[in-house]
This record gives sequence, C-alpha cells and structure tokens, in this order.
Amino acid sequence: MIVDEKILIGKAEEKEIYLLPSKLNRHGLIAGATGTGKTVTLKVIAESLSELGVPTVIADVKGDLTGMIVPGDQEGIQERLDSMGIKDYEVRKYPVHFFDVYQTQGHPVRSMLQEMGPLLISRILDLTEAQQGIMNIIFKVAKDMELDIIDLKDLQAMASYVGEHAKEFTLKYGNVTKQSVGAIQRRLLELESEGGEKFFGMPALDIEDWLTTEGGLGVMNMIECEELFNHPLLYSTFLFWMLSEIYEKLPEVGDLDKPKVVFFFDEAHLLFKDAPRQLLEKIDQVVKLARSKGIGIFFITQIPTDLPSSVLSQLSNRIQHSLRAYTPAEIKSAKLAAESFRENPELDVVDLISNMKTGTALVSVLGEDGAPTIVEKTKILPPKSSMVIANQDRIMLAIETDSIYGKYEREIDPESAYENIDEIRENEVRAKEEAEEAERLEKEAAKAEAKKKNEKSWSEKMSAKAQRKVENELLNMGIRQARKFLKGLLK
Repeated sequence: MIVDEKILIGKAEEKEIYLLPSKLNRHGLIAGATGTGKTVTLKVIAESLSELGVPTVIADVKGDLTGMIVPGDQEGIQERLDSMGIKDYEVRKYPVHFFDVYQTQGHPVRSMLQEMGPLLISRILDLTEAQQGIMNIIFKVAKDMELDIIDLKDLQAMASYVGEHAKEFTLKYGNVTKQSVGAIQRRLLELESEGGEKFFGMPALDIEDWLTTEGGLGVMNMIECEELFNHPLLYSTFLFWMLSEIYEKLPEVGDLDKPKVVFFFDEAHLLFKDAPRQLLEKIDQVVKLARSKGIGIFFITQIPTDLPSSVLSQLSNRIQHSLRAYTPAEIKSAKLAAESFRENPELDVVDLISNMKTGTALVSVLGEDGAPTIVEKTKILPPKSSMVIANQDRIMLAIETDSIYGKYEREIDPESAYENIDEIRENEVRAKEEAEEAERLEKEAAKAEAKKKNEKSWSEKMSAKAQRKVENELLNMGIRQARKFLKGLLK
C-alpha cells in the first residue's frame, strides 16, 4: 500500500512500518518457515512497487503467485484490515507478463549463444581452463568462417567440426585436443537433455520488455520456474544469463527515488543449494554492484543461513517471519537470525522469532538516514490480489491479451552454423575427391610419360644397335674388298 510515496507493509501496534523505495537498491530478505506468510509479504511489496510504477521480475518456483492477475477477496481480508485500522484498501488485479523457458506457461524466453559469448557459456558449463580455451577457439573459428552460433545445435555442430579438424586448427589457433572437445560436447548434450534447445534461439528476449509499465502500473514479469528448477543446469544457465543481461545492459544511475526494477527470488534456498561456483560468484557480484544500476533484489527463503554470508551481508531490508526451532541446529539458526537485527529493548527477539503467528514478522529496514531501524514485531498487510492460484484458462487469457503477445511466440531458425557446416563438409569432401582425382590423373600422366620415354629409349637403343651393325658390316665388307684387291695385286 502506497502512503506518501512510501510502501506501507504493516503495523507494529499503532506504528506504521514502511519500506522506503529509495532504499530498495540495498536489497532485502524475506525469511520464515513454510506457512508463516512469506508469500503474502512478497505479494504486498510487489503490488506496492507496481502501484509506484516500478516493474518487477519474480521467479515463481511453486506456481502460487499467479493470483496477481485476479482481484482478491475483499470480504475475506476485511477483518484483518479492521484489526489494523486500515482504511481505503480495495482489492484489485495487476498487470502480469508470464514467461516460461519451456514455453507452456508463458511467453518464450530465449537467448542467442553468440551474444552470451564463450566466457559466459564456459562458466555456465563449468569448463576447465583448457576446455574454456577450446570454447574460445570454437567461437573464433565460427567468426573467421562467418558462421553464426544462434542455438544449441549450432554450437554442437561447430564443436564437432573443430574436433574433426583438431590438427589443422591447433597449428592456427592453439592446442585443440579431441578429449577436451568431447568433454564440451558431453556438457552440451546434458544441457540439451534438460531442454536447452528451447532456451537458445531467436527471437531473443529484449530486456526492455521487463522494464515496462501499463496504465501507470509497473508490470510484474512472472518467470515460471516450477519445472525449470527440476533441471539444475538449465536453471543455472537461465539465472546466469538473466543476471548478466540485466546488469550489463542497464546504465549506471546511482541512487534514485525508486528502483528501475526489483527482482524477487522465491524459495532462494533452492537457488543456492548445489549451485555451481560460477553462478554463486555471479550472484554475489550482481548483489554487490547492482545498487548503482537502480536494481533491487529480494531473496525469499526459510532461514537466513540458507544464503551465503557474502550475499546475506548485502541485504539491508529484513523481514523475518517465524522460524520453527526444535532441533539444536534449528535453535542455533533462530538465535543467529534474531541477533542479526538492530536491538529493540522492548522486544525479546530470540523468544519472538519462533513464536509469532502467521502473517506477523520481525521487520528492520533502512531509514531515511540509511541506517537500519530497530526491529519491530509487525502485522503484515493482506495482499490486494488473490491468494488463490489462478486457473489455467485465466493465465492463458492473460498471456494472449497482454501487450507483448506474438513478439516471441513464433520461433525463427535462420541459416546458421548448423546448416552451413553440412554444406562446408560436402564442399570439403568434394574438394578432397577432386584433389584425389587430379592426383590420380597426374600419376597416370606421369606413368604414361615415363612409359613413352622408356619406349623412346628402347627405340633409340635398337636404332643405334642397327646402325652399329650396318657400320660394322660395311667395315667388314670394306676389309674383305681390300683383302681381295691386295690378293689380286700379289698374283
């Protein structure tokens, strides 16, 4: 709820608790056990941002945020509003653009491989230094041959081609081993098996479509991640690309009155669990540097310690719902979470953190001076949109009637490396056959010439032999005649 350009998220007794839009680029955390109200808090903040004209990008892992397109139940929330003394709070729906890498629950999300480049792809695939070098060579060969690497089959074709010509490319570009090329192909095959062929292609997503408003309201860009999360390599690839894309393409803006865009990563503990090192480093980098880009990021998770300490330390706006603390490890986590807040002498935070009702949270946010406020036990507002998951027909209607429908639905598959490599191979085979035929004809011609020379040599020998025989015969005849003549004289 917007009050004087501030986001009212709830009340601590009679005290109103606000999030300041100008401080949202210092990021935030919404934590708490399952069923304690994290999703409600996420919705309240996202709805208020929309009313401020700030677009949001929401990774929906559970599929329970689709109710944003449906007005809530006014009667169902009125009792809570009355108990909080909230007036003029009417239910409504919000503009939502649904996106889905698998292209079933939203607009397709695609990226072109050559725009991502060999370094980013190598990090995504967790390649060794040597394999990364060969990936650079693959892209360089494609560039020199004027071949486009658009989708996964293009990169697979180029990798195969470079492997086939490893010896000649080693001389020109550097060491290329078939073993390393094979390792790259195996990782690409793994990515393909998870649905990577759907993510890479054209038309690529224009990141500006995530920064739009409709009717003065910031658009909520809902990324369907329920299926995507079950494919860890593709999920990491998508997140890696998304963070890189939004960070690299947004200009430096410094501190603003309100952020340009805010990201919400629901079920963030799943995001960080078993994530590749490169993705963790990228998230850490973006969280630290996104402030100057006007980007806000909220992580929604069960316990704060689910997040790496380097990321957790950057989250200045904190909303902590109740934690279930039964085991020694859980009790320790709850105590650590309680100690992370700025102390309020009127609250026993350690006791409260595991005993709050659903919809109540411990809240400490950045104040006007940039310092964290003291922690307050806060009753969170209800969302204005529906808490019920929207039915499939309603979701499809929202997709087919939004402002970008049709822009990404039809896939474009231009002539690129995959198509051209086959032609190049055919030309190489033809050239090899022609060269072999030319060599055969040359050998036959040389053989014929040699035979001709041999025949000429034999003929010359026979002629010389005959000549010598004639000369000898003439000589013998002369000798006989001379003897005959001398004999006649002597008589």
